[in-house]
Amino acid sequence: MSAIVVPSPVPSPSDDAEGIRKALQGWRADKEALVRILARRTAAQRSAIRRAYAFLFREPLLNSFRQRLSRQYCPVTVDFWKAVILWTMDPAERDANLVHGALRRRGDGDHLAVLVEVSCASDPDHLVAVRRAYRSLFGCSVEEDLASCAALQQPLRKMLVSLVSSYRYGGDRVDADVAKLEASQLSEAVRRKQPHHDEVVRILSTRSKPQLRATLRRYREDHGTDIVEDIDSRCSSQFARTLKSAVWCLTSPEKHFAEMIRESVVGLGTYEDMLTRVVVSRAEIDMRQIKEEYRARFKTTVTCDVVDDTSFGYKDILLALVGGEEE
Repeated sequence: MSAIVVPSPVPSPSDDAEGIRKALQGWRADKEALVRILARRTAAQRSAIRRAYAFLFREPLLNSFRQRLSRQYCPVTVDFWKAVILWTMDPAERDANLVHGALRRRGDGDHLAVLVEVSCASDPDHLVAVRRAYRSLFGCSVEEDLASCAALQQPLRKMLVSLVSSYRYGGDRVDADVAKLEASQLSEAVRRKQPHHDEVVRILSTRSKPQLRATLRRYREDHGTDIVEDIDSRCSSQFARTLKSAVWCLTSPEKHFAEMIRESVVGLGTYEDMLTRVVVSRAEIDMRQIKEEYRARFKTTVTCDVVDDTSFGYKDILLALVGGEEE
């Protein structure tokens, strides 16, 4: 469920565009006003604001934000503008940009998380929209770029291409016989420490999410353990870790995203790009479930950790998107 609280009545897109323009005037932008407007609008409302802004001021709204970002040197301020830009983008456009950036980034494991999240935690129609946006923005398909990415080795590359190119059945129908058979196939692959087996990739990249949940439920009933637990205990490769993330994103995305938020704030410093991505991308989808999972697993709240690890305008926009914590 979405954590966004939209005011009633909602100001017109033109009024919001004028409010944003006013907030951008002067040497120091009014970040409080920007958060008050943008963080309390749905994706459709933000899209209407962008159109109104371009009509009224003959300049794309994202360009205005990027100009502000280009003049910033303080890390906290940079993080604020990055969050504002990502939040203001159309969701498919945002995910296409995140994937493009991940494919060009090396040296950390977070680029794999981005690819898995967009491929597996999206509904089928959104993933198609992401692929279409990617092609429009970058002049090639995401499948092409993934398949030719030198930073990704086989068989990991093959699995990611299969996941990002999938179009799953979106209904609720489940076949119990298929669940039984494929639970057995998954168990055999994990037992033999072959998580990269072709049947594993086929199952995860083609089956609907309800079917996958039924399969993994049957796996747990037949073997007494969760498949993620078995992957953790028997397989330690980068492929296995990515497979675990894919399983969670496909069947229990709140578990994956709660872990990502925790990873971004624990230890010395904060991994701001990861934190921003998760909060911005899930605020309108399942942030409430993520907050419940976070509280249950880590005995604290997302809000508390955001307050402890961020500051100023960056903290304000994250808190607005996370929403209040339920008692």
